[in-house]
Amino acid sequence: MGPVEILYDRIGGGYDTTRRADPHLTERLRRLLGVQSGGVYLDVACGTGNYTAALAATGGRWHGLDASATMIAAARPKSALVSWHVADVTALPPGVPAVDGASCILALHHFPDLPAALREVRRVLRPGGRFAAFTASRDQMRSYWLNAYFPAAMAKAIAQMPDVADVERWMSDSGLAPILRELYTVAPDLQDLFLYSGKHRPHRYLDARVRAGISTFAALADRAEVERGCRQLAEDLRTGRFREVAGGHDSGQGDYLFVVGEAAEPGVAPDRGGR
Repeated sequence: MGPVEILYDRIGGGYDTTRRADPHLTERLRRLLGVQSGGVYLDVACGTGNYTAALAATGGRWHGLDASATMIAAARPKSALVSWHVADVTALPPGVPAVDGASCILALHHFPDLPAALREVRRVLRPGGRFAAFTASRDQMRSYWLNAYFPAAMAKAIAQMPDVADVERWMSDSGLAPILRELYTVAPDLQDLFLYSGKHRPHRYLDARVRAGISTFAALADRAEVERGCRQLAEDLRTGRFREVAGGHDSGQGDYLFVVGEAAEPGVAPDRGGR
């Protein structure tokens, strides 16, 4: 069992307390993938299946795959429309057929061998099918005001994140032509409490339950730094200094992004009009 499986087997039991499919993100993924009622789709590193189940409700036949048995056990009751698999994305099981699209939501940085994972996704993706990943760039993460309170943990998280240019190069090498980058800015009503979900609601980070569902805090953060950072954050919120801190960390370049690749028909260049 690798470190990612150990992490998510450890936090998987309470993961759904704070993590759920955000309707706006679900709709954007559905649109980027071009989900059709007769299509077949794959969600890799699906976790507890929140987005897989939400996407399956919009149409198509879905397969959800994760290396953590704990996560898949939590996912299975959520949708009978999804076939669930415990497996490594670099070695998809025979039960995963050829698909018309594939998604990966906030998980690229957890793959020990991302190029191999992308090659395997391309192997099962039909020509013309799209792969849509929701992720963050290192530059975006450097602009999070979280850096002011949890600098060591954020430095580790940023170092762990693959460079977007590398992701697109590995996609191209695997046969997935990058066709689109689409920025995403955290909305105040975001329902999925991932790393920067508290951008507009900083009090969220003072809740240990919220931090427990975020891998940066669950796996990368030193307890002393978290306690120190939370004390400072609480004090800055009390005095109003937080507005000054947050204002100095907004780059205007979005907080996350979608990276989309397309498996072209043999001998046909993909349409890059959306880029």
